[in-house]
Amino acid sequence: MQTPLDQAHTLMEVDETQSLRFYERLADAELFLILEEEASGDRARPLIFETSDGAFALIFDREDRLADFVDTPTPFVAMSGRRIAKTLAGEGIGLGLNLGVATSSMLMPPATVDWLSEVLGAKSMVTTAMPEELHPPKGLPETLISALDTKLANMSGVVTAAYLVGVTYKGSQKGHMLAMIDVPSPAQEGVAEAISEALVFSGIEAGQLDVTFLDGNTAHIEGFISVGLKFDVPDLVFPAALKPLAPGMDPQKPPKLR
Repeated sequence: MQTPLDQAHTLMEVDETQSLRFYERLADAELFLILEEEASGDRARPLIFETSDGAFALIFDREDRLADFVDTPTPFVAMSGRRIAKTLAGEGIGLGLNLGVATSSMLMPPATVDWLSEVLGAKSMVTTAMPEELHPPKGLPETLISALDTKLANMSGVVTAAYLVGVTYKGSQKGHMLAMIDVPSPAQEGVAEAISEALVFSGIEAGQLDVTFLDGNTAHIEGFISVGLKFDVPDLVFPAALKPLAPGMDPQKPPKLR
């Protein structure tokens, strides 16, 4: 059974313009990294394989694929591709993905890992410009719309909805703005960075997409609703047995004392 990474890799092999989409999927995916020894606390040392092409850490997008590769009990840790890239950046270590066990088998040289970490570290800029007019969005590539849809679909519990509009600023400068609804203040920086990633991975050079955060009860939201392209964000639903408890309130998991 093909995984989303397999599918993205296949598209990349057929069409090189899909490579950014593949690396976006890689960054968002939960991956299994082979370790040199069992992780201790928050420390995990990846097992490094030295080859004629350089040093590589090994990652897999499914546990059974990792098991097929090593064939013996082996320590590993589950981490996002984003975190793995940031951890290995600058270390001169590449990544071997699903080697010999999937169609997405490939080697990523250290330069690619460094590039991915740099892209994922892109920061959004804060401005105070106020739009004078809102209008329907026009001229944005479908790749960006699709990337935004994917990013927002994974923000359940953080964003209730989002509206993409065209804007005209003072001086007749035009652009686009994404209004994010009911995002808690502590999460806003991370959400803005995720949107910046969507822009970069869409392949839009020197592109710009302004982001604003609005309360769902504010009157300003009506203008966005009337002309904007709405992105629906799935509700975060917990089964009755999995409803989160406040720290220390679960009798099966007492608080850890330090």
